[in-house]
Amino acid sequence: MARLDVTEMFHGISFPGHLHTQDSLKLALKFPFRDSDILIVSYPKSGTTWMQEIVSLISNKGDPHVSQNTPNWARSPWLEQYYFAAVLDSSPSTPRVITTHLPHHLLGPALQGSKAKVIYVSRNPKDVVVSFYHFHKMANFLPEPDTFPEFLNQFLEGTLSYGSWFDHVKGWSDQTASVNCLLHITYEEMSLDLCGAIKRISSFLQCPLVEDEVSTCVKHCSFSSMKHNKMVNYTLVAQEIMDHGKGSFMRKGKIGDWKNMFTEEQNQYFNCVYKSKMQDCTLRFVWEEQKEEESHVKDLNAVEES
Repeated sequence: MARLDVTEMFHGISFPGHLHTQDSLKLALKFPFRDSDILIVSYPKSGTTWMQEIVSLISNKGDPHVSQNTPNWARSPWLEQYYFAAVLDSSPSTPRVITTHLPHHLLGPALQGSKAKVIYVSRNPKDVVVSFYHFHKMANFLPEPDTFPEFLNQFLEGTLSYGSWFDHVKGWSDQTASVNCLLHITYEEMSLDLCGAIKRISSFLQCPLVEDEVSTCVKHCSFSSMKHNKMVNYTLVAQEIMDHGKGSFMRKGKIGDWKNMFTEEQNQYFNCVYKSKMQDCTLRFVWEEQKEEESHVKDLNAVEES
């Protein structure tokens, strides 16, 4: 199933046809979640692969055998993608770990009444758009991007694949969301204190780890470790689908890389759009180390301070 040039429009949101069909998207919205399920949710390029690896290692008490021998899309398959049912049926693991990019307004109803544990991962949208731009260059199942300024405008307008970042984050972060058990964690939290993030996630999953197990998790889900793990870095994907000659799926893994792409004018415009779209979001994000760019953090968080 190549369909590299096909785009599926579903509820006003575009999805790459190489991975999604109308049927697979419809089935996702009716998926019967179990109370024991773990659902990883994110907007693209927000730390999804990282969280998949962390959850996999926590579930195995830090033992890297599974994460070094089974592709991440088989360990935590994507709910809305066409191969999902077949992979899930062939996996005996409990709890089931499932991944999705679907927005809450589409998937929330399926979760109602379920005690499935949901981990929502968010990331500084400026870093998201830069990472997504570079990913579009190598992923042949996504439209070839034009200039970065044009791509940035599409991101701010919410017309890229998977829809609006702003709507996605607000939908899943809304305190009235119909999710019984939800943990919100940021890419930056994982970057600045990976050990602390792993302990927080393991506690949420009710899968306690001893210190040696935490240390092993930290070692095997570090960026350098994942970058060289073919079960995680997507080098197993055929060149015709993901052109590894045009870039690396695991590119930099750093926070604040947007500063190497944004002009000052783009930064100011982004901040303006952010304030307008996120003024009703109650979450407070910390996207930089406190000693750096404090004015930037203040600007982006001003509308969220309580």
